[in-house]
Amino acid sequence: MKQGNLEVSFDEEKLAALRRYMGRKDLNLEAELADALAKLYEKYVPAPVREYIDETDVPAPAAPRPRRNPKPVAPKPIEKSEVVQ
Repeated sequence: MKQGNLEVSFDEEKLAALRRYMGRKDLNLEAELADALAKLYEKYVPAPVREYIDETDVPAPAAPRPRRNPKPVAPKPIEKSEVVQ
């Protein structure tokens, strides 16, 4: 699925503090925000719409690769063996 970007304004001091204290717990702010957005999506987008989006998100099967025709191999000329009499 193609990803979109979301820009949110937030107080710089609060953001710095949030990052600092999340870092102490080995947490990632972006991952937490993505999780929160996924929960909002599930909460507000009706299930039939989510199902439709999930169905259309399935990648199309890869087109079969064309088979390469092997180069014709010319038969080796038959060597006449000299008959010694």
